Amino acid sequence: MKPMISLIFQRHWNPYLVLLMAGLLSALYFGLTSTVWAVTGEFTRLGGDILGLFGVDASGWQYFNMVKLEGATWERADGWIVWGMFIGALIMVLLSNSFKVRLPQQKRRYVQGLVGGIIAGFGARLALGCNLAAFFTGVPQFSLHSWIFIVATGIGTFFAAKLTKMRWWKGRPSLTRGAAAPSQVKKRLIQPYMGGVIAIAYLSLMLYFFVSGQTRLGLGALFGLAFGILIERGQICFTAAFRDLFLVGRSLMAKAIILGMALSSIFTFMVIVLYGLTPITQIAALSTLVGGVLFGFGIVLASGCETGMMYRLMEGQVLFLPVFAGNIIGATLLAYAWDHLGVYELLVSSGAKINLFEAIGPVGALLATLAMLGGLYALTVYKERNYHRQFTQKKSVRHEAY
Repeated sequence: MKPMISLIFQRHWNPYLVLLMAGLLSALYFGLTSTVWAVTGEFTRLGGDILGLFGVDASGWQYFNMVKLEGATWERADGWIVWGMFIGALIMVLLSNSFKVRLPQQKRRYVQGLVGGIIAGFGARLALGCNLAAFFTGVPQFSLHSWIFIVATGIGTFFAAKLTKMRWWKGRPSLTRGAAAPSQVKKRLIQPYMGGVIAIAYLSLMLYFFVSGQTRLGLGALFGLAFGILIERGQICFTAAFRDLFLVGRSLMAKAIILGMALSSIFTFMVIVLYGLTPITQIAALSTLVGGVLFGFGIVLASGCETGMMYRLMEGQVLFLPVFAGNIIGATLLAYAWDHLGVYELLVSSGAKINLFEAIGPVGALLATLAMLGGLYALTVYKERNYHRQFTQKKSVRHEAY
């Protein structure tokens, strides 16, 4: 029994297993609801809700009409996807007895996190999706805009990784803090009990949704919980996938994400064909490219994408509060700029919704998607090996110099 408990709660899960499960669940969620696993659309709606609290009526903004700002976040399935992810991550953090308030060693990180979050939130909504809807769940929908977004995110991440290595960005190194005092450790022993209470309360809420006929809310809450558990146990962060590949040649997360998308593409294809569903397609335009670059740049500055931010915040990392706030602010700024500042006319209006299903047929779409994912996987492996080869050569040169 103890080894099983240790496997579930005391160790993080293999990213390959987690992302394959996430890919399967996202395809299933699409089949049940005809929508996709996403978060920043709800962040935008939260921005609209907050504006309403201050007397600003944003219901007439074109962007909010497009993303359907209706009801409160508790009355939207997308809202429960977000809150379910937070709660699922928190439950697993508490059950594993690993919650601890952590403050960044440098106060500048609060500002950097906020700015990065604003840039990432603005870019994600400009591209009509983040690392989920325009990436992990966008590719399996065979929407061309997802591939533009992937390339653009890689570009933004590359330049941001270069920037964060500069001394003026990093600031002076600070002394690391020691281990937690015994009294702090004892206080954390109550965490599994708290996690159990929250889990029971949340499962009761889900049961209420289904029994009362609010099936869509129940599904949002259920899948949100599942996704939250997975991202926390697998420590899934798309920022790390890109950034670590550029900075330290580590490709584990990137390869796991690619394989997860491949499995999701196959299952989504089956769902579309068997149930006659229409794949979700977003506009492929200059906005996708610009938004992707901004998103990739912002998530590195913030030290986390939307999924990484969510589980790290639940672990007690205070830095990600301003990152979360920044995401909402950035998404809301884009919603305002969409029509008030002419962003739609400048970057979006000339684009078009292009889906590979319609462009080259169902089988062609699946084969092309798997081929492109295979190419992306091969490129990732090449980048990893090339980095380590160059690192070994530099180390050898330094050794010979001495």
